[in-house]
Amino acid sequence: MFRTLSIIGFIVCFMGIAVCCIASPCKGCGWRPGQILRRLVHLFTMLFVEQRLNLIGVLRKLVYLLALLCFVVLAVTGFGPRLFFDKTISGYWLMLHATFAPVFAVCLAVLVVMWASHCRFTGSDWPWLQRLIRRVILAKTVSEKTGGARSGLGRKITFWLIVVLALPLIISIISSMFTLFGTYWQELLLDTHRYIALVLAMVIIVHTYLMIRTQMR
Repeated sequence: MFRTLSIIGFIVCFMGIAVCCIASPCKGCGWRPGQILRRLVHLFTMLFVEQRLNLIGVLRKLVYLLALLCFVVLAVTGFGPRLFFDKTISGYWLMLHATFAPVFAVCLAVLVVMWASHCRFTGSDWPWLQRLIRRVILAKTVSEKTGGARSGLGRKITFWLIVVLALPLIISIISSMFTLFGTYWQELLLDTHRYIALVLAMVIIVHTYLMIRTQMR
């Protein structure tokens, strides 16, 4: 059941991203060989640390890249055995998974502290709500003054979804290690960890895609 849901979930996730790229391409993004090559080079250069960043900016970028690396390792080791071999994680896969998991948790905690202020919701994130308020109180809204600038609402929503999903993900796997819970509850906690990890992985993929789109612009 979990293997089937994982396959369907990842297919839907990547197909949704592909449809979004086709329906709403970035400015100047074409499909000619030269344009594709420029996009690939641009994506590669995003891994570099810009000189214009201050110390906090450099630290934020490095922690983000480390968290992204940990996520890739955790996704491969966590979903790889189940998707490709229909087996539970064990052996070296489990050791590698358990090694990168705490690093990912620490990086995520640091990113929450560093990005919380940048990802807080503001009035400009909800233009439909502003229009409703304007009709009720007949007042000018922030969107009128800013010209309806892009607010990055999708990135903010996915960021906070990652934060919310990470808590039960970590708690479930840590709780399953204690003998306080019986066999039934340990299996239930492991299943909870798996399904939350599936949802979290899809949210992180979407968040990374939105971050890339922002940088490509």
